[in-house]
Amino acid sequence: MPSNDQPKGPAGSELATFGAGCFWCVEAVFQQLDGVLSVTPGYAGGATANPTYDDVCTGTTGHAEVCQIRYDPAKISYSVILEVFWLTHDPTTLNRQGHDVGPQYRSVIFCHSDEQKALAEQRKQELTAAGAFPAPVVTQIAPFTTFWPAETHHENYYRKNSEQPYCRFVIKPKLDKFRQVFPNKLRPAN
Repeated sequence: MPSNDQPKGPAGSELATFGAGCFWCVEAVFQQLDGVLSVTPGYAGGATANPTYDDVCTGTTGHAEVCQIRYDPAKISYSVILEVFWLTHDPTTLNRQGHDVGPQYRSVIFCHSDEQKALAEQRKQELTAAGAFPAPVVTQIAPFTTFWPAETHHENYYRKNSEQPYCRFVIKPKLDKFRQVFPNKLRPAN
């Protein structure tokens, strides 16, 4: 079932929708962030209705693998969420993150408001002007339209499959980097 508007969540919560390569990686990182209430993997940015993982993997649907992140703005700002987004993937490679290649792996921010768009564009310009990356930032910034949740077996993928080779060799290093760069932003241990 698609989400064409901001789905209901706890009062005062907000949404961010990002594509930064494989949604398993994005989900695993943002689940660690204090103030994030939920992270849902899915698809956005294309024209194909009811896309499946197999459909999106063809690279022909126009959709990107994304995560929809519901967060509590009283605990974490959209600006901090953007910083995590920028620093936990390579925003300089068009349609590619590591060995994952195709338009479904593009770096993209789907904005839910004019404020999100302004903040994303401002930070992209600042990073480019500062030479923060060795190449130009190619992240697409676009209005949010429709989010299609991924199949349930993609939810909590890293938590359920942390010993799988992809998780050990691709996701775990991203998590380690995130924890090192953002130690004061980690969700408290239960």
